[in-house]
Amino acid sequence: MPFEPVQSEKLSTSVVRQIEGLILRGILRPGDRLPSERELSERLGVSRPSLRDAVAELQQQGLLATRAGSGIYVADVLGSAFSPALTRLFATHDEAVFDYLSFRRDLEGLAAERAARLASDSDLKVIQAIFDKMEAAQARRNPQDDAALDAQFHTAIIEASHNIVMLHMMRSMFDLLREGVFYNRQVMFKQRTTRAALLDQHRAINQALQDRDPEGARAAIEAHLGYVGQALADHQKTERNEVIARKRLQQELGS
Repeated sequence: MPFEPVQSEKLSTSVVRQIEGLILRGILRPGDRLPSERELSERLGVSRPSLRDAVAELQQQGLLATRAGSGIYVADVLGSAFSPALTRLFATHDEAVFDYLSFRRDLEGLAAERAARLASDSDLKVIQAIFDKMEAAQARRNPQDDAALDAQFHTAIIEASHNIVMLHMMRSMFDLLREGVFYNRQVMFKQRTTRAALLDQHRAINQALQDRDPEGARAAIEAHLGYVGQALADHQKTERNEVIARKRLQQELGS
């Protein structure tokens, strides 16, 4: 018979499994600092030696990292998603920008559809809270704040889809976007008309999610990212036209 004796699990193994689960589900994120050893052992209800054994194992796995004099952090497990050579190619070829947006439109459309069906009430409250911050930030006209909230909003939708593979894949993509590999997100928020349009698009996405309308949520995401793609194409065309116009001006002025 295919049965084996049940063995009790070491406390350190239980700690490892719990922290692994928190990282896997995106609750603990790269760069998050763990509580102090004393506080964490109390929260988990284990002795410090058991906790040390668990932390050592997680460090060996590459999931946790120690920073001298600072503490223990969740490791940057997203950093290996793309090689440095491929990242440089992304950054230097315009076609990667539009392929990236196409990829996001497909994946985030699916995520929004799933979130409208599968999100818990708490998931939807998180999305609503971030959107409320986006509305409040509109009057401040700070492109950096707008860009950060935009990233949080889209990440919250991915999280609410409850697909851990999609979550980590999209986080790695957002990480490259945050670093300006594909385009500078802040550019999108500099013009008044663009900022207003983007807020309206996020409002439509949020409303469809709050209404638990899968088809509406997907359509709203696709419309939003289609707008972003067109705005970036227009921006690139404007920059190219400006280069030509400057040359004409130089010729006209005889310089």
